[in-house]
Amino acid sequence: MEKSSAGNDLRQTAVERYADMVVRIAYHNLKNQSDAEDIAQEVFIKLLKQPGFNDDGHLKAWLIRVTVNQCRDFKKSFWQRNARPLLDEWPVFDQQQQHVLEELWKLPPDHRNVIYLHFYEGYTLAEIAKMLGKNKNTVGSWFARAKKKLKNLLTEGDVYHE
Repeated sequence: MEKSSAGNDLRQTAVERYADMVVRIAYHNLKNQSDAEDIAQEVFIKLLKQPGFNDDGHLKAWLIRVTVNQCRDFKKSFWQRNARPLLDEWPVFDQQQQHVLEELWKLPPDHRNVIYLHFYEGYTLAEIAKMLGKNKNTVGSWFARAKKKLKNLLTEGDVYHE
């Protein structure tokens, strides 16, 4: 029995095309390279079990949504709640990017994800809302608050400065 070749081709090239993005999103959420790589592996295993995708945009949105959800589940796990993280820097980011990421990590997770997906991955707020299964206005509010807080963090070092 032959399966849809377009859907299979997308899945076959997904690792090559999107592995870095998936690992970056996971690292951005978990702040640990090893955990990020584990999440990426789980995401691509889930991808293999999916029936297929109509286009590349649908596949990429699915990967982002599943990565964010896997990170949330991981943070709720017994292991994560009781483990002490090792501080590590990841060579994928230069020193300035690492500094911005450290400030970004001070924001709430939903705010971080919206900022990351918009500025680093180039998605519109409407696309992000759809990927995360949230209302567009909610995502817009998160984005506005996150930008304001991040600006304060980077310029004044104070997340609560109004």
